[in-house]
Amino acid sequence: MRKINFISISSAFLFIIMFTACSSTKEFPLFEYPLDWKDTAVREKTISEYSQFLSGKKIFLDPGHGGEDRRNTSHDKLVIEADVNLRVSLALKKYLEQAGVNILISRDKDATVDLGYRSVLANNSGADLFISVHHNAPGKTEDDYTNYTSVYYHAKQIDYEYEPCNQDMARYIERDLSYVMGNPVGLGSFDGTYSDYNIYPGEGFSVLRKTKIPAVLIEGGFHTSRLEEMRLNNEDFNQIQAWGIFRGLAKYFKAGIPKIFALTDSTKLDSNKLSLSFLLEDENGINHKMISVFFNKQEIEYTFDKSTNILKVELEQLTNGTYPLRIICANKNGNHSLPFHKSIVVSNDAQIEIRD
Repeated sequence: MRKINFISISSAFLFIIMFTACSSTKEFPLFEYPLDWKDTAVREKTISEYSQFLSGKKIFLDPGHGGEDRRNTSHDKLVIEADVNLRVSLALKKYLEQAGVNILISRDKDATVDLGYRSVLANNSGADLFISVHHNAPGKTEDDYTNYTSVYYHAKQIDYEYEPCNQDMARYIERDLSYVMGNPVGLGSFDGTYSDYNIYPGEGFSVLRKTKIPAVLIEGGFHTSRLEEMRLNNEDFNQIQAWGIFRGLAKYFKAGIPKIFALTDSTKLDSNKLSLSFLLEDENGINHKMISVFFNKQEIEYTFDKSTNILKVELEQLTNGTYPLRIICANKNGNHSLPFHKSIVVSNDAQIEIRD
């Protein structure tokens, strides 16, 4: 009687299964649709819920490049950064306006806007925030694999020009943008936010250095990546990118932003001493361990009453002149106050004025 070789049959059966599985290749989506975006009703409900934190705000959007500046492209020239920047910005504009935000924008079509003029427009706009939208490229032209999402703020923590509120905003945007895109944050940062001094030491990006209101610059991904370029010309994906930025901004405002009020705008020197008082206000509570005061660009001592949220500064031996005063504080959620800069003006009659 002939014996059946079960091992051979099993091997052949396994081969057939493997061959069948491999021959019917499964297609995987290039990106996921966020659950709070995919369904229109849920999307509208989410925007409505976030509107309580966004309504009445004024935001300046800056789609990078455009017009005569269309040189940044993918390796196959099919993805043009200027166009992707504009599509993402216009989608973000729509979401923010639905939430009650007043939007100003440097361009709403393929047009040339000089780099320096973008900051002029932002500074004259009266906007609360400035957001510049870009997509990245590596230093080496042959690099077609590097891809991550990042958000830049101006200067570094050791620099007087550094405003911590900019990095706060960058962190919120980066977290949700990176999440909806499914992108990593890069090896140069633990949270995906970077100082622009990393790119241009001591100077940073022009639009961040010259813009006087709180500002960040977004690099939504690398248009040179062979994988990312497959997604960046997809309008659904561009809207999802905008959705991530929108959610990050909404959560940033939801966490609260402390406000600082000078309790007097003029006073007099008393025995060559000056005492100034400021109210620090936030519904989430002020973190008294995260307060800094600078006078004449030097950090100085202060007193803070936790029961009244009154901060007091005493200055001595002031001669005639103008002195810069700067205060930074944070709430218990870790969000810092927007830039608070005043000028202390001492005149001949010992009269003191506090000016913006």
